[in-house]
Amino acid sequence: MLKLFYAPGTCALAVHIALHEANAAHEVARLDFANSQQRSAEYLAINPKGRVPALVTDRGVLTETPALLVYVAQQFPEARLAPLDDPFALARLQEFNSYLASTVHVAHAHGRRAGRWADEPEAIAAMQRKVPQTMTECFEVIEQHYLQGPWVLGEHYSVADAYLFTIAGWLKSDGVDIATFPKVAAHFERVAARPAVQRALA
Repeated sequence: MLKLFYAPGTCALAVHIALHEANAAHEVARLDFANSQQRSAEYLAINPKGRVPALVTDRGVLTETPALLVYVAQQFPEARLAPLDDPFALARLQEFNSYLASTVHVAHAHGRRAGRWADEPEAIAAMQRKVPQTMTECFEVIEQHYLQGPWVLGEHYSVADAYLFTIAGWLKSDGVDIATFPKVAAHFERVAARPAVQRALA
């Protein structure tokens, strides 16, 4: 059985949602970040990066949200969580998920994990002050360029929607009003109403 290591409030939620959307048999293991459980020897043996998500499969451990989302979509094709038979559409999904991982998530992390990039208190404070601006800029791109339909890929729900939902849920804590982005806000509500999402959140 698949086993997902996660922590509340992290991007692991996107993978958890995808597993529920696929009706995949799985179990979850919650890590206590407040007590640095992700840095424990036991967890580092599973994921040396000390981060979540990590998914234990019968062939080994997989990490990084974009990779796990496509794995779930490919492992459970009947759920139709990615356009696996359309190279262009699949590349667009990967493009979007890569943007969330490499740009949007990093902009958010400058508020929570600025110590990854600087040691000086004034540098850390400067990065933290910048978060509302950079997150706003990121979501302007999503609002204007990516959300061309009810879902990220238009008419068809995919793992990208779970990922966007997860990161959009961070906007309030980043000092950004989601209502500034009507398409994103409406998308957030649509995803939140899905039964699989309710199960993952529970």
